[in-house]
Amino acid sequence: MSMDALVMGGSRGIGRAIAGALSDAGINVYAASRRDVDTSDLDSTREFAKAHPGTDVLVLNTGGPPPKTFADTTEQDWLKYHNQLFLGFCTVLRNVRVNDGGYIFLISSSVIKEPDPRLVISAAYRAAFSEVLRVQSRTEYAERDITCVTIAPGPINTDRTRELVDDVEEFQKQLPMGRLGEPREIGEFVAGIVSRRIKYLSGAVINFDGAGSRHVF
Repeated sequence: MSMDALVMGGSRGIGRAIAGALSDAGINVYAASRRDVDTSDLDSTREFAKAHPGTDVLVLNTGGPPPKTFADTTEQDWLKYHNQLFLGFCTVLRNVRVNDGGYIFLISSSVIKEPDPRLVISAAYRAAFSEVLRVQSRTEYAERDITCVTIAPGPINTDRTRELVDDVEEFQKQLPMGRLGEPREIGEFVAGIVSRRIKYLSGAVINFDGAGSRHVF
């Protein structure tokens, strides 16, 4: 049976790798770019949902805010990223129907478990939305056999990491595995779950950080 996938943020970085891996697995993929949908703009988000009302696999993925401490964060920053990282995704969930037996993947961040003082906006809103998805995974989506997985990437070889880290080469040496993760690894992980019909992983938060996190749970 053929499957369709809708990958937000699918034109670059992790999203592009996921879109490519799903396509390689024989899934029909629509890789949405920021030109297709800007979740900080709720009108754009509603129009996107209207154009793509249903799918088998939904990948919720978007860029993050620039690094700022709490003291440096403005009210406008909070309002913009409230939409981009939280309310925009809620709007997608409410208006894009994932077919019974499908999958929802949230590409979040390791800051939902280990907050970074420079990424306070990201930590707050990404954690909040991950709770929304967790609640839904136990209720409506469980009843419809929809598997929900949150992936919390650590340092991955993307433009985002280069935005946050001044000297990537030196930074890599300090990581447990001595390197950044590759977007391809996340892409193939997602595609493997879908193509092998792994379902009982629903509700999980996967640390994709090369043993970089210090927490156990």
